[in-house]
Amino acid sequence: MKLTMEQVQEKVFSLIANQFKIPMEQITRESRLVEDLKADSANVMVLIMDLEDSFGMMVEDEMLSKLKTVGDVIDYIKTRQ
Repeated sequence: MKLTMEQVQEKVFSLIANQFKIPMEQITRESRLVEDLKADSANVMVLIMDLEDSFGMMVEDEMLSKLKTVGDVIDYIKTRQ
């Protein structure tokens, strides 16, 4: 089942808020995972695993370095559905 952009965004925001222990209100599409949301490599790896489980997909290793913002993550998931 294809999700709408809003559904994907809501799920990604929720996963990030839960994983990084921050309020969802602090997250925007422009938020940078490392610089703005203070994620470390372990946070990012767990987030990727959560995304893979939640959306039933695999994130290619070469994409990890390209996913810099929350919007990058949302757009990537949307193109993989």
